[in-house]
Amino acid sequence: MNIKNWFKSLEPKVLEMLSGRLLSPLKPLIDKSDALSFKRQPLAVGVAVGCFFGLIPAPFQTIATIAFCILFRANIVAGVVTTFYTNPFTIIPIYAFAFEVGQWVLPGQAAMPSIQPIMQMPFASIEWLKAVSDWMFSLGTPLLVGLPIIGILFAMIGYFGVELIWRLPVWLRLYKKRQKNAQKQ
Repeated sequence: MNIKNWFKSLEPKVLEMLSGRLLSPLKPLIDKSDALSFKRQPLAVGVAVGCFFGLIPAPFQTIATIAFCILFRANIVAGVVTTFYTNPFTIIPIYAFAFEVGQWVLPGQAAMPSIQPIMQMPFASIEWLKAVSDWMFSLGTPLLVGLPIIGILFAMIGYFGVELIWRLPVWLRLYKKRQKNAQKQ
């Protein structure tokens, strides 16, 4: 299954979500935009939007992604699915990376708070969630500076990644055709 068909298979689930009480007021806006278009450009922009807003805490990441996908005429399905790269398994390393990027940009040095208390608690328990939340808030200004920087970096990688994946089959066919023509000569 290629990426285009995979995103299209998600469309019924997204339409069902949009029929819900909270999101139904957005349906007229979505119908007027390319928010459910499975063409290259809306998909690439949707992935970029999802990569950027995936760094903020849930459920705000989904709300922001939907709003900006509508604004930028991007694919909502691609945007919302892309936000799932941040989850309980990935958020700590990503935020630690954002802290380090913020440290690199800001003058002075601040020590990263220890993640040891988080590691000693049962995963995904209430205590663990509170410890992760406390740890995130203790990261302070370096995190606030680093998050938008890596958000832009992740968005660029996502956008150009979709562009590359979309065009790769065309380039491969062209390469094979040129090889075949070269062998004939």
